[in-house]
Amino acid sequence: MSQENRKRFFRRIEEKAKQLPWYVGEYIDKRKRKLSPASLLNYCHDFIIFFDWILAEQIFSGKRQDIPLETLEKLTRQQVEDFLAFLEYQLDNSPLTVNRKLSALKSLFHYLQNIAETPDLQPYLTRNVMAKVELNKIKEDQETLANRMEGKILRGDEYERFRQFIVRDYGVLYQDNKKIVNFHLKNRERDTAIVSLILGSGLRLSEVAGLDVDDVDFTKHTVRVIRKGNKEQYVYFSEQAAVDLQEYVQLRNGRYGINKSVTALFVAAPMGPKGTTRRLTARAIEKMVEKYAAAFGKPALSVHKLRHSFATRYQSENNDIPKLRRQLGHSSVQTTMIYTHLTNSELQQAINNLDRRRKK
Repeated sequence: MSQENRKRFFRRIEEKAKQLPWYVGEYIDKRKRKLSPASLLNYCHDFIIFFDWILAEQIFSGKRQDIPLETLEKLTRQQVEDFLAFLEYQLDNSPLTVNRKLSALKSLFHYLQNIAETPDLQPYLTRNVMAKVELNKIKEDQETLANRMEGKILRGDEYERFRQFIVRDYGVLYQDNKKIVNFHLKNRERDTAIVSLILGSGLRLSEVAGLDVDDVDFTKHTVRVIRKGNKEQYVYFSEQAAVDLQEYVQLRNGRYGINKSVTALFVAAPMGPKGTTRRLTARAIEKMVEKYAAAFGKPALSVHKLRHSFATRYQSENNDIPKLRRQLGHSSVQTTMIYTHLTNSELQQAINNLDRRRKK
């Protein structure tokens, strides 16, 4: 992520912070050195949902920015549980998503109670209700997660088949729809490059969306990304990804009418007569992959499943968890270990082959 792109992220963060109480803005400012810009922006969205819920429940009457610390101090555990139920049943958030939003609130309340100080050295909060609320217990073990994922990722020759589907077959499938065909012809090199890069590197969605042209090193086959925890890392990509990226980059400027101010690697065409070329958003990339996946006959395939597909293939061919952990940017090796379960079928096949050799 370039300096200009980071500035763009932080401008959006500052805009969101202005919509929140002053103490939340202070917390966000203090976390800029610890969290990646993408994570911090997600925190802002989570906080807005929480404070809007406080207003909707009439726990405080007034504007979101005016909600005082006293309101947070007087929140009951039951009220917090009601908020979590609202996330799950009204907003249809998964248990994992609820955990993420609760973790953001736990971090905020921890800061207000244990780090922030008034001029007379008193904590902002003396009572932290979030410390009384536990995260959802995700009962599924790695084996269960692996089995669930098994049918939703690309395996074997599906990698190249899906790539070729984007390059050519999607247009053939919809050849009677001129609008779809023209849109596909305009964007297929870009779309192929995106999918090829994820399948050839395992990058996260936010990392792909945040790439600038200067982040790509075609000589070393690496891209510069800012990972979770605001850590800079150079991540390797495959030869096929390099080929597809180079093809896209060569036509990028001319096809999308790009001026020097646009640094984004993946861009969207201008909208309307006065539209300008802009960075392709993470949501647009998600929708693009969903579109091709549904037409390919694998609707459960998503950007995250493409990342899993890369990791499964890497582990199957290299059996090197430490290197895979670094490539994926996992903070815990336990997260990476799921891919040892995903390759159990290959292990079983290898053992069966040994039995066949003995019988000969």
